[in-house]
Amino acid sequence: MSITRLHAGPRMSQAVIHGDTVYLAGQVADQAKGQSVGEQTREILAAINRLLGEAGSDKTKIVSATIYLADIATFAEMNAVWDAWVPAGHAPARATVEAKLAAPAYTVEIACIAARG
Repeated sequence: MSITRLHAGPRMSQAVIHGDTVYLAGQVADQAKGQSVGEQTREILAAINRLLGEAGSDKTKIVSATIYLADIATFAEMNAVWDAWVPAGHAPARATVEAKLAAPAYTVEIACIAARG
């Protein structure tokens, strides 16, 4: 079975497709960096939409998501954006944890795995 890498760099690929499974790297908000958790979450979810589309999938096919928050106190703010984005009946398995992210301006990072086809 082949492996396809999208937006591959020297350290990581933004998406890897293996068979009917799409693995997305943790996404952060470059444009909304330093802005609210809600704004960063919106930008990240738009990036996830784009990457899944390029990989032949979409948000209704996400099977697992891991969300990293720099401050777990922002859980409700992130969830307000997440809940509006996830289509009814298509909520993936999900974990949300507090973690120190790559730079202080990043307050949210989201990684997910989705099916294709």
